[in-house]
Amino acid sequence: MASNPTVSDLRKVSEVTDDEITAAVDAVLVDLTSEAYPLAKGWTLDLVAAVASYKASQDALLTDRDAYKRNMVRTAILLAHPVKA
Repeated sequence: MASNPTVSDLRKVSEVTDDEITAAVDAVLVDLTSEAYPLAKGWTLDLVAAVASYKASQDALLTDRDAYKRNMVRTAILLAHPVKA
């Protein structure tokens, strides 16, 4: 695994589950204010930074298309680099 893994990398090695990723997506869709979201097994993710770093997720949050929002936020989270606490 890379020294600075993405959430996707962690998913591939079962450090993070699909349910944990879905919970992070739900957290963003409910209230995007968490800068230290406990992802899994000691990994923490800055949800604000994750969304901010992926322009398509920012744009999606401004639409009323729920499935599109969810997919773009999920992509932003999968591309994000969590930190090990």
